Amino acid sequence: MPSSTVAQATPSAHSALQILIMTVAAFIIVTTEFLIVGLLPALARDLDVSIAVAGQLVTLFAFTVMLFGPLLTARLAQVERKRLFTAILLVFAASNVLAALASNIWIMALARFIPALALPVFWGTASETAGQLAGPGNAGKAVSKVYMGISAALVFGVPLGTVAADTLGWRGTFWALAAVSLVIAALMHLAMPTLPTSPKPADGEKQTAILRQPRFLAHVLLSVLAFTAMFTAYTYLADILERVASVPASQVGWWLMGFGAVGMLGNHWGGQLVDRKPLGAMVLFLLVMGAGMLAVVPAAGHHAWLIVALVAWGIGYTALFPVCQVRVMQAGARAQALAASLNISAANAGIGLGAILGGLGIRHLGLEALGLIATAIAAVALLVALLMMGQRPAVMAQPEGACPSR
Repeated sequence: MPSSTVAQATPSAHSALQILIMTVAAFIIVTTEFLIVGLLPALARDLDVSIAVAGQLVTLFAFTVMLFGPLLTARLAQVERKRLFTAILLVFAASNVLAALASNIWIMALARFIPALALPVFWGTASETAGQLAGPGNAGKAVSKVYMGISAALVFGVPLGTVAADTLGWRGTFWALAAVSLVIAALMHLAMPTLPTSPKPADGEKQTAILRQPRFLAHVLLSVLAFTAMFTAYTYLADILERVASVPASQVGWWLMGFGAVGMLGNHWGGQLVDRKPLGAMVLFLLVMGAGMLAVVPAAGHHAWLIVALVAWGIGYTALFPVCQVRVMQAGARAQALAASLNISAANAGIGLGAILGGLGIRHLGLEALGLIATAIAAVALLVALLMMGQRPAVMAQPEGACPSR
């Protein structure tokens, strides 16, 4: 960061407002990705497609982020942040309007594809910008606040979408998102200062050395497996509650809200444990999530036991978000920005694969089989984590060319 910027970016009430705007922007942007899960049953009915076909909107968004995210983030890294974030929010506003007006699944697919191009650009640059706004000595707190918006969207985006769909309709939900995106874009334009861009590309090119480290690549693969397990069942959780557990459609959103609220405990515990034992945290929360997913269908007829199963699922599911992000960044400590970006791509690869596998599972085995399929994938991820725990992590910390100790 240039020295002039450091001098200007001192903590103040104004910078606190700017960071708050960044946090709300993060919440809106990530909510736009995940709220579609809660809207799937109503959207599928209105657009006259099966729930499995509607679920591929999740795949489309996730694979777009995975494929284009790192490239677009690198290409747009030199765009001034105020202009970049304002433009991204306007793109989200326009795409949400298109979604609200969609008359068929193809227009809806286009409305999902467009914001998926912009989301990773925001996610990849938001924490750096928050640190610039807060100034030296306050960057960590600022980044945590922005990530609070992201975490809240990951946890509450789906239930909020479901509740909103019950009150506003799924089209009204997209209209509301469009309006909020416009408001935040205006606030971003009015309140955000001009900020410097990322370091020159030459600085980032050195980071690619981590791609030659097998253990780091194993960490990325582990994230793909974990997110595939998570979203094979979670993509269709609203439908599971409605059709398998016989929860009234008007109440599904509140059940999902409870799932998200409990999940905040997982987010907290995962963040605490991953710093000390990253792979140990993976093993623990994969076991907790797998147990919850496996138990949901058998417990569906008894709501008390269903709640117990959903609590376990919610805690494990939400904990794995920070666990995977921090674990991969620790594994790629020499190039944390690239490592974080690659984990986002890995997560979205898993989200897309999970939606595909869940859709295939519904088609061939029925909705009731999703918990078993997702748990089987989680077991594969668990096996990979255990195998990695049997190897010495010091390999990642040694200088290039050094022989690993055993």
